[in-house]
Amino acid sequence: MHLYIGPMDAVLVEFDQNGKVRFDGEDWSAPSLQERRAILFTAQTFMSELRELVDVLEREQLSS
Repeated sequence: MHLYIGPMDAVLVEFDQNGKVRFDGEDWSAPSLQERRAILFTAQTFMSELRELVDVLEREQLSS
């Protein structure tokens, strides 16, 4: 996974089931409240954009 977190200017590269994260070039850590909020906001926005992309591509495929 590579998710750019703009407010942190960091790239999330891994996470585990216990909620720890690893940013590019850093060790594993438990994210602070602010980091969790930034990660969640970015991930939710990205998921929304991906859903829109899938919808557009599926519509385009059906009309072809």
